[in-house]
Amino acid sequence: MASPHEDDVFERLKNRTDLKEQQRQQDELNARLQAQQQRAQQRLGELVDDNTSLPVTISSVRVLHANRTRRSFLERVVEPLLSANRTEPYTLEEALKEVGEATDKLNRFGIFKSPISVYLDRPSQTIATSSPTDVDVYISAIERGNYTIKTGTEAGASEADAYVHAELRNLFGGAETLNAHGSLGTRTRSAYSLAFDTPILTNPDLKFQLNGFASSTLKSWASHEEVLKGGNSKLLWRLKNGATHEIGYSAIWRQITSLAENASPSVRADAGDSFKSSITHTWLQDKRDYPLLPNRGYMMKSVSELAGFGPLKGDTAFWRSEVESQVALPFGNTGITLTAGLRGGLLYPMKLAGENQYQASRINDRFQLGGPNNVRGFRLAGLGPRDGPDSLGGDIYAAGGASLLLPIPRVGKETPLRLQAFINGGRLLALKNPNSKKEDGSFGSSSDVYSAIRKSFSTLTAEMPSAAAGFGLVYAHPVARFEINFSLPLVMRAKEESRKGLSFGVGIEFL
Repeated sequence: MASPHEDDVFERLKNRTDLKEQQRQQDELNARLQAQQQRAQQRLGELVDDNTSLPVTISSVRVLHANRTRRSFLERVVEPLLSANRTEPYTLEEALKEVGEATDKLNRFGIFKSPISVYLDRPSQTIATSSPTDVDVYISAIERGNYTIKTGTEAGASEADAYVHAELRNLFGGAETLNAHGSLGTRTRSAYSLAFDTPILTNPDLKFQLNGFASSTLKSWASHEEVLKGGNSKLLWRLKNGATHEIGYSAIWRQITSLAENASPSVRADAGDSFKSSITHTWLQDKRDYPLLPNRGYMMKSVSELAGFGPLKGDTAFWRSEVESQVALPFGNTGITLTAGLRGGLLYPMKLAGENQYQASRINDRFQLGGPNNVRGFRLAGLGPRDGPDSLGGDIYAAGGASLLLPIPRVGKETPLRLQAFINGGRLLALKNPNSKKEDGSFGSSSDVYSAIRKSFSTLTAEMPSAAAGFGLVYAHPVARFEINFSLPLVMRAKEESRKGLSFGVGIEFL
């Protein structure tokens, strides 16, 4: 007679065998279900192909699982699908296309999990009002969580910080979003922002944003710290060709403070408070397949800002415009890509209301050039006019570069890791009025401004740009692009700060 202990052993062995058998049966069942699903999808595709001209009537549309989204919000998206709201009947092909566009529209709001599933069914023939061509559309749109909180640390070129980010989604049931962000770091000492955005007229391609922010940034290249407090409002829209526009108004109180002991007279002259009131416009056409590491396509961008003109008030006045372009050309299917980019900008001084002089630009409005994210081989803000140890920035600049990206042997072209060989360069100049005898560098008339711009353009085109070349390693993470390069300056001017050797860059935009 077996002991109870032996009975337990046999029972456990039996259960183990049963578990293996159950797992085998489950695997077989899953394989059969997958095969059936594939055959069903194939059959459905054949049926659709054979019946594209079949007349259909969309009698109802139901959105499932969208419990926190307003009914009126969803109705504006799906009601145009109903045949009762159309003047012309559907074919099956047209109905599927319209349903797909409505589903894509829901997906672009960013409040539903992807993918959004669609099911078609015939209504019960017992319903007196139904017809043989009627179909019911069911859209399964599972909502994302109503909030996300992220914390972490980031390290980049000469900067490291810790941050917390919170996002509240679908606040009032109409795809509204509230984002709160806070960070502390070595260069950006502190930064806090609160942003609210909402679609307009239930259109994911037309949005309104309202932002408030405060930050304190150490600008060691100019021996000071800049404190910003302000807000802006923006209207954003996307065209059918993919181009995006953004127009906005911003009001920012700015303070140049915490000057270093060796700060130059030019920096000290701009120290203190200023208030900028401006309107901005941004246009972007991006046809690159992957912006952080493009293999093909092109990008064009322009940013314009008008400050202190007429009713805008404030105590700084200018017109500032910046343009940028990039093209990526693949070498067949080798994974080798040639990218080239150009960018330039102009800051045009203007008169404040009630003043006769065209005021010179301030250090916190000028362009800065140089660093691992634009002109590699030079220190951060290492190009352009200087006063002692400080980089003062400039009013007009041009920069360009080209990079050859190659797959790493034995790693493969499918990975976001590339070897890079590059050459880049640029010039940054200040507008100078030769007729001005004033210490503030202001311009007495518009002809003085035009004369200074012509002279600066002539200098840009007549002289060689400061340039550098090198090679390195590029990794495109989904969040940002990382580069580590060895750079060798080729052309540089007196007082400019080059960086020979290794440098590290992280960002989302590179020359």
